[in-house]
This record gives sequence, structure tokens and C-alpha cells, in this order.
Amino acid sequence: MWPDVLCTGVDGATGAYLEPPAGFAEIPRLALQGEPEPLRTRGLRPGISARDLAATGWGVVFAPETPSEVRRALRPLLRHRRKQAGALFRRLVYRPVAGPGLAARRFLERLGVGTGPVEPRKLPYYLLLVGPPSQIPYELQYQLDLQYAVGRLCFDRPEDYARYAAHVIAAETSVPPEPPRAVFFGPRHPREPQTYLTTKEIVEPVAAALRAGHPGWRIEAVVSSHATKQRLRRLLSGRERPALLFTAGHGVVFPRGDRRQRWRQGSLLCQNWPGPDAGAPLREHYFGGGDVPRDGLQGMVSFHFACFSAGTPRHDSFARLDVQPHRERRKIAARDFIGYLPQRLLQAGALAVIGHVDQAFVWRSESGQARTFESVLGELLRGMPVGAATECLGQRYGEIAAELADELERIRFGGRIDEPALASLWLAKNEAQRYVVLGDPAVRLGRTV
Repeated sequence: MWPDVLCTGVDGATGAYLEPPAGFAEIPRLALQGEPEPLRTRGLRPGISARDLAATGWGVVFAPETPSEVRRALRPLLRHRRKQAGALFRRLVYRPVAGPGLAARRFLERLGVGTGPVEPRKLPYYLLLVGPPSQIPYELQYQLDLQYAVGRLCFDRPEDYARYAAHVIAAETSVPPEPPRAVFFGPRHPREPQTYLTTKEIVEPVAAALRAGHPGWRIEAVVSSHATKQRLRRLLSGRERPALLFTAGHGVVFPRGDRRQRWRQGSLLCQNWPGPDAGAPLREHYFGGGDVPRDGLQGMVSFHFACFSAGTPRHDSFARLDVQPHRERRKIAARDFIGYLPQRLLQAGALAVIGHVDQAFVWRSESGQARTFESVLGELLRGMPVGAATECLGQRYGEIAAELADELERIRFGGRIDEPALASLWLAKNEAQRYVVLGDPAVRLGRTV
């Protein structure tokens, strides 16, 4: 384990901390083989307001297997967006295209769209993917999100799509409550560097900065001994409910084949957990989908910085460090799936959930994460649509990818290989790419789009 890189995850079966992947010595050889070039440019052309759907466009992308009942359930939302986007409304179907290169590049080429700033007349800026990641892969979402504002809806029942559509329309056609409230939630476990960093370097300073910059908002930090499961449940169950919720800490992770994985993966470990010496965390130690109230979260947006807080891929995104070339990557789940916690939040009325797919990391000596989160959350407080507010996450990925490319170029021309630095860059790039929006990317806090 490299001391500057810490994983925000705890094994739900044993209570052990997750660690960054082993095999750092393999990074130089693997990295120097080259990786697909990402779509670097992101965002709208100058002069187009991200708040105006008639200028940005809005599109829905269905999986080919999408049941007719799901399409019918979403009709009210699609009619609502068509009225706002007008001629720039699009309805699309994703069909995989075999061949080399990035999935997003092949998808765009099939539509006759190139790289560069978004041209809404060719493809809308806001894109809502409808379907599970087994049908519309996570990779497509990651790659499109570097250029467009992308969200995803995935539920098990058609009626949940209908509930979500009704919540969005109601939120955008009603008067928001005053004053708006934001809560920053961060457990801090004794003698543990991970949650010390997430609390002291992220939650508390970001909350303080936003409190100073947004006096119209009531901003509260619920940290350390106050960040219990009971407190989080109260926050989501009554008059204390915030419009914006940000959490940072450990996600609970279960191994492939464990029957709890589908329903509890990515649950938020709270202050109740006594630590790894006590063994596997118990149900009363973490907040999962089963703890979300049935209703009452109308208009809320939440952001969870924790391992697997948005979903789980079938294959370990970082396992290429642990296997020999040309072998299949290590499987960590039977299939790609969306987390049950964000699904339940959206069913209960939340407009969007921002979270992470696969492991998430925190760095001891790197402040870019806190600045990025502050930027995203600040944009949300200013009323920017979620998909536009999260551009900062894509920019962070692009900056790290460019820095890694420069480092690899220097090494190719004879520069000394600094293995810890190269490993940290590689992990940071992959970690930064895997933040996703679940929900319609055009929604925003307390206002009509």
C-alpha cells in the first residue's frame, strides 16, 4: 500500500479496510504500452447558456431492450423536456458498434458527430441514458461525460420511472421552500487516516467555504461523533431534510457471490462503526437503500464520496495492475449494476445522485479533490443544472490525464521512472473518471430549468 493513497472502502464481510490495488511495479510497463486517448474537449460553445434547454438541447438514449412499459412511464418527462428544448429535443437508441477505439467515439461517429465543443443541433448537450449498465455500458457514460452532460436512470420496475418523472415535473413547477439548506455529513473514526482526511480536508473546509460564499443558504456540517446513522436517518425523514446532501467517508463493499452485494454495496458507513477490530460492520453501522424513507425527498440532490456509492462494475477497474497481459480482468460482481442506495433516493423524490463507480481514493498531500468538490457543490448552490455543475469533475480527469500523458512522454525519451508518482497519477486518473450522475442531468436545485 502506498502511504499517500488511501481507499474509502471497508469490506462488509470482514471489516478490513480496502487498499489500493497491488502490483504498482507493473504500472510503468503497462502504462508505456499506451491507453486509448480520451475525448478531451468538454462543454458548450461560448455564448450558449447551460440553463436554457432551448439552446443546449436535451436528449434521451434508450437501450434497445428497454421495455415499452418503461418508455410509457417516462412519457410525461419527455413531453416536459420537449416543450423546453423544442427543436433540439432528441430521442435515440444505443446500439453497440463493434470495433477498435472508444465506445463514445464510435457512438458519436455513427450519429455523424465529431469531437470538439458540443453542437446541440447535431446532438444535445444534456443526455439521459435509460437502462442498466449491462445494456448501456458504464464506459460509454464515462466517455460521453467528458464532452456532454450525461445522467442515467435505471430502476427495476416501470412504476419507479413514472414516480421519478412525476417528482422532476413537480419540482420544476412548484415554489421551492425557503430558506434552502445544505448538509455536509462526515464520520471520523478514531486512529484512522482515511476519515480524518475526508472530514478535516474535505467536508469541514468545503462546508466553511460554501457557507461564506453563499449566505442565502443554511449550511451545516455534521461530522465526527454527530455523524451517526440515526442522525442521517433523521436528516432524510422530516423537517431537517436538506436540498443538498454531501457525504464523505467509507462505502461498504461486499465480495462477488455474497448475496448482500446487490442490495448493500456502497452503503455509507457511519460513526456507529467501532472499527475493524470489531469485525464485519453490522447493519446498524451503515446507511443503505433499505434505510431511505419511502417518500419525502422531493427536490433533493445528493453527492456521495465513497467507494461504489453510485454503482459496481462487473470487472475491477484497477485490476489491470494485478493480472498478466491478455488475461481477463478480475471479476468483482456477476454483472454491472447501479447501487440500491441511489436508486432508493431517486424513488423517494431526489432529483439526482452523484456518486462513484468502483473504488474511490483520498490523497494525503493533494488538495485538488477538495477544490473540485467545492466547485461542483458551489455550482449546484448557484442553481446550475447537475450535468453542467459536474463539469469540474471531468476537467479534473482531463488535467490528470494530460499530466500522466506528459509524464509518460518524458519517460519514453529516457526520463527516470518515479514509480510512486506514476502509480499515484494512474490511480488518480482512473478514480477521477468514474464519477457519474444518476438522474436527469438537466435538473437543478430549487428552480425551474
